[in-house]
Amino acid sequence: MVEAKSIESLLRESPFFQSFQDDHISLLAKCSEVVHFNQNELLLTEGESADCFYLILNGSVAIESHFPGREALVVSKVATHGIVGFSWLFPPYRNQFDARAVTSVLAVKLSGSCLLPVIESNHELGYHLLRGFSAIMLQRMQAARRQMLDIFGQSKKTI
Repeated sequence: MVEAKSIESLLRESPFFQSFQDDHISLLAKCSEVVHFNQNELLLTEGESADCFYLILNGSVAIESHFPGREALVVSKVATHGIVGFSWLFPPYRNQFDARAVTSVLAVKLSGSCLLPVIESNHELGYHLLRGFSAIMLQRMQAARRQMLDIFGQSKKTI
């Protein structure tokens, strides 16, 4: 049962954190808590202050973007063991997308305000986080690119 496990154990089980040293996992766990979201609840809101990221333990999350006059566009979906949120790392610290629970979601919430001073003093931990988040950002950019190509292709057909 997920609730019975320590946050350190939950982090260690994640592919994202498997290359992290034990002392790094301990530092991350000190800035973490287990949280729950109901279906359709927002984990992150586009444009709002970014101060955390989530390791999804169970459930599914849609990464969405908004365009005037259109419904929210699902850029990507994140499932169990996935990571949601990277804007807490970069000024101006604003969420770039909405993250909406598609199902009930259980996650580890990692606090950016707790982690930023830690990674400023522990560059090795900061490097591992940036390396992992860079891979996620690349995947999300590719997903957004595919979505834009689909939209362009659909609008071109209707002209």
